Amino acid sequence: MSGRQARPDRRRPAAPADLIPLQYQAQMLLDEHRMAAFRAAITEVVRAGMHVLDLGAGTGVLSYFAAQQGAYVTAVEQDPGVFRVARAALADAVGDRVRVVHADAHNYLPDEPVDVVICEMLHVGQLRERQIDVVAGFQRRYLERFGPPAPRFMPAACVQAVQPVQQDFTFHGYPVPVPIFQHAFSIQPRTIELAAPQVFQQFFYADPLPATCAADLAVTMDRGGQLNAIRIVTKNLLAVRLRPPASVDWLMGYLIVPLRRPLCVDAHSRVRIRFEYHPGDEIDALMGNAQATALPPAGPAGGHPPVRTTA
Repeated sequence: MSGRQARPDRRRPAAPADLIPLQYQAQMLLDEHRMAAFRAAITEVVRAGMHVLDLGAGTGVLSYFAAQQGAYVTAVEQDPGVFRVARAALADAVGDRVRVVHADAHNYLPDEPVDVVICEMLHVGQLRERQIDVVAGFQRRYLERFGPPAPRFMPAACVQAVQPVQQDFTFHGYPVPVPIFQHAFSIQPRTIELAAPQVFQQFFYADPLPATCAADLAVTMDRGGQLNAIRIVTKNLLAVRLRPPASVDWLMGYLIVPLRRPLCVDAHSRVRIRFEYHPGDEIDALMGNAQATALPPAGPAGGHPPVRTTA
């Protein structure tokens, strides 16, 4: 897993999704796949006596899970209303096991080394929220102050894929191509999958982090149809164990992004899918440059023209 290193850009304004108001926090608390995955990962990684840092803690539920494992936790939250609710709820639930700090996760640095850093400032596609910028900036500041080793990060890694689809964008007779969020574990009757998802990016948070999310892929269609959208798939590996090999994963909801120029495709035809954006960009940055173009058939020996794949 690799990529060009992310460098925090202080000139860029805060992404709209960086601060999630209190009225939207319940949606995350009610996401059973997210909650169960994080609880399992924290149980796997956190041990009694550890110091855990929770960046962008929200209502503090992940800090609560860590405190239940016997860790001492510092929870960092910037939104004033969410901070007040988290401080009161955590005090009631775990007493002084969690210290809640009203600060910006983008530039926060603890007073002492920590064992584990939890950062869930995530959006499908690494869009809108600045997870990568926050972790990259934290890595740099932490190592400058404390030196190696760096703490363990949760999530530990990210894998992203793109899937060509035919999407029904007609609503009560009104056709309008707009981005659509989908539940990853529900049947989607308005979506026809034209080919399997193809991985375009993968990285570990402990490594230098990517400055872009980009793909240039040759994809063979499994069925014919109108390729009028791409589906972005983001899987977060919250905890990774090497022996025996295993991981605790959180598959986020999908994002359907309409293409500006739809393409009619046949089964077994080949299509080039290209896009590039910066982590934290708005969805329209992806919409603005995502392209699908027809490729010639493979040669007699099965060879393909070279197509660059970037991460």
